[in-house]
Amino acid sequence: MSSGMTVTTPTVPQQIPLITDALALLKRLIAQPSFSREEDRTAVLIEDFFRQNHIPFERLLNNVWAKNRYFDPAKPSILLNSHHDTVKPNPSWTLDPFTPVEADGKLFGLGSNDAGGCLVSLLATFVHFYDRPGLSHNLVMAASAEEEISGKNGLELLLPHLPPIRFAIVGEPTEMQLAIAEKGLLVLDCTAHGKSGHAARDEGENAIYTAIQDINWLTSYQFPRVSPVLGPVKLSVTIINAGTQHNVVPDTCTFTVDVRVTEQYTLEEVIETIRANVKSDVQPRSIRLKPSSIPAGHPLVQAGLALGRRTYGSPTTSDQAVLNCPSLKCGPGHSGRSHSADEFIYLREIGEGVTGYIQMLEQVL
Repeated sequence: MSSGMTVTTPTVPQQIPLITDALALLKRLIAQPSFSREEDRTAVLIEDFFRQNHIPFERLLNNVWAKNRYFDPAKPSILLNSHHDTVKPNPSWTLDPFTPVEADGKLFGLGSNDAGGCLVSLLATFVHFYDRPGLSHNLVMAASAEEEISGKNGLELLLPHLPPIRFAIVGEPTEMQLAIAEKGLLVLDCTAHGKSGHAARDEGENAIYTAIQDINWLTSYQFPRVSPVLGPVKLSVTIINAGTQHNVVPDTCTFTVDVRVTEQYTLEEVIETIRANVKSDVQPRSIRLKPSSIPAGHPLVQAGLALGRRTYGSPTTSDQAVLNCPSLKCGPGHSGRSHSADEFIYLREIGEGVTGYIQMLEQVL
């Protein structure tokens, strides 16, 4: 979601090498295809980045993570996370998606905006704080896989291997604005049942008509608790199938419902409410992608506001959905460029990302 404004964060001289290294890494990441479940080569590049900065790291499948030098198990930990997988380039690309090209103050290439710019900015931020003693919190940096497909072998797989996380920054392109809440996702496969019969006679029970009644309820019902940031829970019927031939009353009708759930409800509460009010069988595909949020008064959010950022609610899902702690979605780039042909990020946005992350964290570390 576009913020409608861009806040420029001044770069200080000691951050220039970090920004230069981040940009160089981003170019290497662009040049190496890293589709979801095929991120092994970009994982190697991230490993190399840690080695070059003399930072020990660990790897689980295609997830790579590290802890700050003075990690103290007695202290709470902050997770810095973004993903290094990409979608496949759509047919409208006019450039080679795997050739990083600088032009007009932009860096073009697949994954430059989603979410390479965020990832390298967070890695540079982690390097900035890595050697600093006396931090109030530990820092854990995780470059994860399979975000674009909500895969189970990405951040979700990694979390049990990480220390307990107090709160997280999830790097996604938000123009460095503060997405303090994100909708969760439920996909429901529903089946209305009837009884087959001949369409020419008054027999059978048409499953389509039962489905229509249920769909009417789904599209008219309003969940009473409305999020002050994300608005209401949103339900959309997106697929429907029934019947085999024109003269047979169908005994089943299947339909799919896309449900975007706010932090006001658990996924289980939404499922229970729907099941109590429709005749169709309701089967969720997953209850993994939960709504997420961080309080507006949280010190991290307040630090961002002090820099001139603004808060908003995000309707899209990210790896926040698998976290069980407060999390802030924030990063350089613009979500409108994600998954687009000739994807790009402005070069200045990398500097703004590195500097902005550092300035926010300075207030909580």
